[in-house]
Amino acid sequence: MNIHEIVESQRRFFRTGATLPVSFRREMLQRLLDAVNRYEAEIGKALAADLGKSGYESFMCETGLARGEISWMLRHVGRLARERTVSTPLAQFAARSFRRPSPYGGTLIMSPWNYPILLTLSPLADAIAAGNTAVVKPSAYAAASGALLSKMIGECFPPEYVAVVTGGREQNAALLEEKFDFVFFTGSQAVGREVLRHTAERLTPAVLELGGKSPCIVDETARLPLAARRIVFGKYLNCGQTCVAPDYILCHSSVKDRLAELLCREVRRQYGENPLRNPDYGRIVNEKHFHRLLGLIGRDKTILGGQSSPETLQIAPTILDNVAESDPVMQEEIFGPILPILTYDHFDGLYERLADKPRPLALYLFSEDRSRIREAMGRFQFGGGCVNDVVIHLATSAMGFGGVGESGMGAYHGRAGFEAFSHYKSIVDKKTWMDLPMRYQPYQKKLYGRLLHIFLR
Repeated sequence: MNIHEIVESQRRFFRTGATLPVSFRREMLQRLLDAVNRYEAEIGKALAADLGKSGYESFMCETGLARGEISWMLRHVGRLARERTVSTPLAQFAARSFRRPSPYGGTLIMSPWNYPILLTLSPLADAIAAGNTAVVKPSAYAAASGALLSKMIGECFPPEYVAVVTGGREQNAALLEEKFDFVFFTGSQAVGREVLRHTAERLTPAVLELGGKSPCIVDETARLPLAARRIVFGKYLNCGQTCVAPDYILCHSSVKDRLAELLCREVRRQYGENPLRNPDYGRIVNEKHFHRLLGLIGRDKTILGGQSSPETLQIAPTILDNVAESDPVMQEEIFGPILPILTYDHFDGLYERLADKPRPLALYLFSEDRSRIREAMGRFQFGGGCVNDVVIHLATSAMGFGGVGESGMGAYHGRAGFEAFSHYKSIVDKKTWMDLPMRYQPYQKKLYGRLLHIFLR
């Protein structure tokens, strides 16, 4: 089937009501979970082919997290799908008011190349749990993962229910010309704007998971050795190709030199003296991004790393010091293994300094000052984040994950994911054994007027 035929077949299938029973949703989620378990080894091979990921990292950051989201939905879909009774105003007596979650219908899930398995299967689990059909479009940059997803999902589901469309820009454009009931997109801000333009033309609801320059603030009270260890882990995971990776460090000037020293030490400890020969260190996704990243490395500011291999598309974990806001590395999201260090002198000045920048997908603060932490978490604007750690906030189904402003709109994971793929109908079930007369004309009766004032308080 071509793209239009797939979309139309899913529309017809949804209209049959087959996706609505919770029993059906559970069965489909179980199929997906079984497939993830069955293909665990093949997933690892595909991720190694696309991004050079180690087996350990593939399971920790992709397969395991995807399995966790599907399992969470299996446990909770019955509760999430129930209607919820709410209070009814006295003026509506006798009646029952309730909210009922309803699937949107035909959904489109466009996933990125950096975590191609996790960021495809996690929103797909949410879509299935909410009772939708889905067209899945993996990124062409992760071709091995896309081919495997097509095989896995094709074994699990008929195409009139869930279908995978592979290909590049031509297929993306064709999909965006179709009328979907809901669109879920993960990727760059540039492509996100194009997706939003198309959905706006059709008034189609959408969730956009984008990115941005996520700051990592380290104040003078922070436990520096632990901060360095955790920052290095989060920054260089997947070679920095993580949407919530710390993009740059904002460090109090009094501890900058010490932190820089510890960061260098941690890189050597975690990745060895020659990271390019570390079998567990991955690579940049393609030549385009490889050369873009090399252009961001200021050789006069490099205090660690900078080595690269065009043959393997690898760039060693790199740390830049004495970086200015005007440097090229600060003009765009890095999305690679380059960590600039900037400084500040007064914490209160950071509120104004960051307020002038686009709102980031994540913000991280390392501090032992609890009053400062409480104030900062309230005043800074960001999608999500951590205190005294990095990136781990996206690894739980108990909290929604999403951006704000330029870093995205909407959220998913767990309940937030179910709600993202659902429309909530507000319904009043009015009883027939009583009918209060005061709302009907004529309105001359004074008693009804007094009662109306009482009921509508």
